[in-house]
Amino acid sequence: MSDSVADRVGNLVRWVSRLLNRKISDVLMLLFNHKTVGSFGAVAGFAIAVVFAWRFLRSPPGRPRRNAQKRRITPSASQPSGGVGSSSEGLAPVLEMKEPDAIEVIGAPVQIVKKKLSGCRKMTCQLLGVILGEKSPEELQKHATVRPSVVEFLLEITKYCDLYLMETVLDDESEERVLSALESAGLFQSGGLIKDKVLFCSTEIGRTSFVRQLEADWHIDTNLDIISQLSRFIRHQLYISPMEPGQIAANVFTSTSLEQYFS
Repeated sequence: MSDSVADRVGNLVRWVSRLLNRKISDVLMLLFNHKTVGSFGAVAGFAIAVVFAWRFLRSPPGRPRRNAQKRRITPSASQPSGGVGSSSEGLAPVLEMKEPDAIEVIGAPVQIVKKKLSGCRKMTCQLLGVILGEKSPEELQKHATVRPSVVEFLLEITKYCDLYLMETVLDDESEERVLSALESAGLFQSGGLIKDKVLFCSTEIGRTSFVRQLEADWHIDTNLDIISQLSRFIRHQLYISPMEPGQIAANVFTSTSLEQYFS
C-alpha cells in the first residue's frame, strides 16, 4: 500500500516538472523576443518564483512527528525487581534510612553519679567493706579482692573529683596485696586514680587524720564512729552498713553499698 502511494507521488512530481519546463521555455522565448528593462525584471522575478516552487516540489514529504516516548527507568542493582512503577506498591519509593547505631548504654549511671557528687572536688574512701570484699585487716594478710560491681562506679567518680583510697593494715605485705588487687581490677589504667593516692595507716585514728588533712568534700566509711567524728568537718559523708544506723547527722547518707547509692 505504501509503495503504490510513493509511486503515484513520484509520477506526479515528474509530470509537474515537465509541465514547468515547457511553460518556462515558452515564457523565456516570449520575453527575449521583446527585450526591454521591464522584461528583464519580470524574467528575474519569475525565475526566483520558479526556483522556490521547484525546491518545494522536490523536497521529500515531512516525516511524521514521533510521540515522545516515556523514559523508562531501569531498576538498579540496589532496587528490587519490581522497580519504581510497581503496581503492588503504588507509591514512589522512599529512600531507605539507615537506623542510627544504638546509643551506647552507659554501665554506670553517669548523670546520677555526677548529680549525687554535688560538685565534689575531693573524695576519700575506705577500702575494707566498700571496695574490697574483705572486712578486716586480718583478712588482708591472706588475700585482697576488689568487688567487681564497684569498679565502674569508681572510674566514673574519678572523672569528676580526686579520689583517695585509704585503709588500716597490719603489715607491708597487706599493702602490696591491696595495690596488686586494685591494679588487676584496672583502677589505675584510666589515670584518674594512681598508687600515690592509696594511703595506709596502722590505726583507725590515722584514717580520720588523713581525711581531715586532705580536706575532702566527701568521705565514705563503714565505721560509724569515724563518720560521727568527721560530720563537723566534712560536707557530705556516706555510711556503708547493712543495717539502719538510727539518728545521725543531716549531712550523712546511708546505703548498703557504694554502687547502690550511686545507682
